[in-house]
Amino acid sequence: MTWGNRHESDRRTFFRASASLGVTLIGGLVADRVAWCQAVVSPVPALIQTPTLTIAYEDNGGKQSFPVILLHGFPDDVRAWDEVTPPLIKAGYRVLVPYLRGYGPTRFRDISPPRMAEQAAIGQDLLDFADALHVDRFAVAGYDWGGRAAAIVAALRPDRIRAAVLIGGYTIQNAVAP
Repeated sequence: MTWGNRHESDRRTFFRASASLGVTLIGGLVADRVAWCQAVVSPVPALIQTPTLTIAYEDNGGKQSFPVILLHGFPDDVRAWDEVTPPLIKAGYRVLVPYLRGYGPTRFRDISPPRMAEQAAIGQDLLDFADALHVDRFAVAGYDWGGRAAAIVAALRPDRIRAAVLIGGYTIQNAVAP
């Protein structure tokens, strides 16, 4: 075997073995991750009625545990929190992840009002959601529209919020004099 052929053969063998090992490892990691998440996170949403919406949400962790509400942003949905939910459950929290108005199975109860995502409306949606679940005090995290809803409730009802995590983007805006 010449120098070039021997190395070429060795290189091909190495790449075949590496690719096979990589596929095996990645497949195992993905299977472990999927199994781990599926064992902890319930992908089947529950529904709850508020004055304005029928809100679809996921409820994981102990029902008596301190609640953490996670709010997604545009254009995402509750799946954005799939990597966050299991560690919170493991830490002993109840994790509530609603679909915001206009997303997933969440629907307006009355078809006649105009569909808006005004600051006040999305903040009220969060309060109505917590009220419907009889959750008086909670922690909240959100980004984009979800962060705005969290910021509004934290500012207007600090008695309801134990902690707030606002991730990037905008929060409360003066719409009259921006």
